[in-house]
Amino acid sequence: MNVLVIEDEPKLAEAISAGIQLHGHEGAIASSGEAGLRMIRDSRYDLVLMDVVLPGKSGLTALRELRQEGFKLPVLMLSSRDSIEDRVLGLDAGADDYLAKPFAFPELLARIRALQRRTRPESSPALQLSDLFIDLDGRIVSRSGKQLDLTAREFDLLAYLLLNRGTVVSRSMLARDVWGNSARHTSLHNVIDVQIARLRNKLDDPFSTKLLHTVRGVGFVLREEYA
Repeated sequence: MNVLVIEDEPKLAEAISAGIQLHGHEGAIASSGEAGLRMIRDSRYDLVLMDVVLPGKSGLTALRELRQEGFKLPVLMLSSRDSIEDRVLGLDAGADDYLAKPFAFPELLARIRALQRRTRPESSPALQLSDLFIDLDGRIVSRSGKQLDLTAREFDLLAYLLLNRGTVVSRSMLARDVWGNSARHTSLHNVIDVQIARLRNKLDDPFSTKLLHTVRGVGFVLREEYA
């Protein structure tokens, strides 16, 4: 998961970020509510860990703005305030969970895993776009009734693109979610480009309707367009 930590205590923020990275997640830090909002609007995060008490815009205010703007990513509030009233305020503002400071790091990780399970979309056994069909259980792909012979990696890549159809996905997202590489800087980009080219050769070249498109400087998207 790509996790944003919004916390104004530098040592605590760095400790949380370093800890979650040791457990396979990516971690970024914002030191204020305003900075956190800008980062969420500009980048893709899977989870936000946000302190309630922040300089300037409070965590509750920032959270309300996120929800009003339509952001649905899970938010775990962190606070030294642990009364029932405080927890109710946080949850009513749109938080998915609330953890009181000081907390044990294993509990934080458990809360993150619980939110990950809760927010993970249930996969459908079959996916479709135009004349493209994917049977996820049987790992079978066909276009216009013709079965496509894909490698295991090509299948996983196509399934990910189809689950995110209409959304441009970056090479970094593919490296993390398809290849399982969570490093901030990866050498997989050339490998990904090669796999995309091979997949396009099988998926699009024999057909008039093109589905796999490159968005220059951004990434790739699966959507229906005509040649």
